Amino acid sequence: MKIKKFLIKPSIICANFAILGKEIENLIHCGIDSIHFDVMDNHYVPNLTIGPLVLKSIREYGINIPIDVHLMIKPLEEKIVLDFIEFGANCIILHSDSTDHLDKFLQIVKNKNCCSGIALSPTSSIEILEYVIDKLDIILIMLVNPGFSGQKYIPSIIKKIKKVKKIIQNLGRRNIILEVDGGINTKNIKKLYDSGASSFVIGKEIFKEKNYFKIIRKINKILSN
Repeated sequence: MKIKKFLIKPSIICANFAILGKEIENLIHCGIDSIHFDVMDNHYVPNLTIGPLVLKSIREYGINIPIDVHLMIKPLEEKIVLDFIEFGANCIILHSDSTDHLDKFLQIVKNKNCCSGIALSPTSSIEILEYVIDKLDIILIMLVNPGFSGQKYIPSIIKKIKKVKKIIQNLGRRNIILEVDGGINTKNIKKLYDSGASSFVIGKEIFKEKNYFKIIRKINKILSN
């Protein structure tokens, strides 16, 4: 996987679903790196969003940009993981506490030549990384409690970002992408970047603006300085 200095990944849960294909096309023209696809089940998290058929429709519409599927579901089932991969997911991100068989599910993803990731909620322990890091391409650190967009990020998570960055370096897995998600805006993104994150899932900060190009250009400028 080619790693850039930083990656910008809009979370389409904040997009206008009446014109979802057009929304994504507009974002692509603004130079984003991939799409973040939040899947919530109203069980593991208190919200219900989208499933594999929405991903299938996006691909059939002609969207070819990489799409990361972030599964916030429990119980985690093999069929839904495979469905997302079949319908065009480039990466599957699983929550560390969504199954007792995390290693098994990560291997299922790897066996399909799909990028695999683990998501850590604010109170999730980072100790689990030691046991699955050989199967990871992405480590996603949640800056808010999963389930809703528009939350303010929890500043204390900065410490977790720094610790995970050190783990990645100490284990010699520098190719792993350290990603953050939740409450990211133009005021805090540079601090998150300086703490070790290189990939940014951004929802409200982008979609609240009418001019996507302007806000994405601003984010790029902040991270480039």
